[in-house]
Amino acid sequence: MRNLLSLTILLTAFAGLTATAQTQAVKRRINLVERSLVGPVRSKDTLGWTIWQRMAHYNVKGVSIAVINNYKLEWAKGYGLADAAAKSPVTTQTLFQAGSISKSINAIGILKLVQTGSVDLNTDINKYLISWKFPYDSLSQGHSITLANLLSHTAGLNVPGFVGYSENDAIPSILQVIRGVKPANSAAIHSIFAPGKRHEYSGGGTTISQLIVEDVTHQTYDRYMQNEVLKRLNMVNSTFAVPNKKGTHVVATGYYDNGKQIEGKFHLYPEKAAAGLWTTPTDLAKYIIAIQEAYKGKPGTYLNSHFAKIMLTPYIDQRAALGVFIDNFDGEEYFEHDGLTYGFYSQYFGSLTNGNGVVVMTNSVNTMLIPEIINSVAKVYGFKGLYRSKTEKNIALDDVTLQSYCGNYTLAPGAVLTIFTENKQLYVRLTGQEKIALFPETASKFIMKVVDAQLEFVKDKSGNVTKVILYQNGSANEAPKTNKTIKNCNRTNIINLNRCYHCFHTTNTVK
Repeated sequence: MRNLLSLTILLTAFAGLTATAQTQAVKRRINLVERSLVGPVRSKDTLGWTIWQRMAHYNVKGVSIAVINNYKLEWAKGYGLADAAAKSPVTTQTLFQAGSISKSINAIGILKLVQTGSVDLNTDINKYLISWKFPYDSLSQGHSITLANLLSHTAGLNVPGFVGYSENDAIPSILQVIRGVKPANSAAIHSIFAPGKRHEYSGGGTTISQLIVEDVTHQTYDRYMQNEVLKRLNMVNSTFAVPNKKGTHVVATGYYDNGKQIEGKFHLYPEKAAAGLWTTPTDLAKYIIAIQEAYKGKPGTYLNSHFAKIMLTPYIDQRAALGVFIDNFDGEEYFEHDGLTYGFYSQYFGSLTNGNGVVVMTNSVNTMLIPEIINSVAKVYGFKGLYRSKTEKNIALDDVTLQSYCGNYTLAPGAVLTIFTENKQLYVRLTGQEKIALFPETASKFIMKVVDAQLEFVKDKSGNVTKVILYQNGSANEAPKTNKTIKNCNRTNIINLNRCYHCFHTTNTVK
């Protein structure tokens, strides 16, 4: 008995030492993450910035992070201020506006309805719409729109995103948003080409799926999502309802990139499926882990393995799956989404295998800090492919070559890339935005240190530059050179080179 008692004490002490050692190891990793931030391009001697340095540099008030390691939430932590005026700190319970990350949670809510047989992914949506029917016209070419089309942005619909409403605005109903009638501030949702042809990012399509949820379940959207999705995933600090600023949860205040507070602290989005989620990185980590476990076939998960695989399989498009995008980085696949609203920017990544991931949420429209944090997490944890920083190459080009690239290049209607030199340095400026320095990787291809994007100049047989190709996030967009000179580049709501992630959209539009 004495020996058994001694063994029990020894094992208990050993377990305590192991737990303490594990905690210390996690603390060391957190410390490294906090001090190893790098941008998309770094010099050979770059040691990394601290998170506090970069928050100050980008004027970001608050940050919240969660890291997933081997199918478990390893740690979560808040930094800075949820509200600068009140000096309230960001904690792991602070709610942030998730923007288009809402589309991921919307997708699993709908897939749950598919799994229970309430709806079908490949049936005409008008079978499920009761309060409104989609007005097919000649652009649809006789093809029906399905829920799979809506969730993968392959329905051929307009309205990429929404600007939301301030607290003093009249808030439209979901039907008013879909029909584009006042007080809605967005266009009516309609076809722009036949469904099933290609990917075209459409928050409008996601909003139609919101109405389907209400018509099928006979519940308000936020009530169905709260009871049947968020609660079942144990996302206890999440809601699709309008948060109470004086409620039990601390709700972050949103800020512009100049540090100015958003009027009314944040915008409201009746387009809840597209942009209405308030949540935390910890809760989003629970969603990510639930999908990862279902994908690998663990029994008893929210979605079964079959539907998890459907969700994470690109549909028609090479990247767009159901409510998520699939990225292949160096052979490692991740499902991901980001979200940009008035005052908030967030991003998550979850690996399809190995159970790794990261979630970062900020109360700022700045989009440049989060990639630096993700780089740091990926470097410290060795998450394959997710570390996207490249070492710069020192290549010198003569003035004649640099001058040959100068000019205006039409990237999209109303969006012009202006290439120019200052003090022998080549720059690019997108209409209405600040200039970004370009650094030669080859004689014709240039990189940007502040954003993961490249520009490649193309010449004709005579050696004249005819166009430039913008490479960003797996896509290549051609911009033909134009002889038209732009004298003034005033700020307009044109696409932001730093933010054109899944689609071209206005700088203050949710995506």
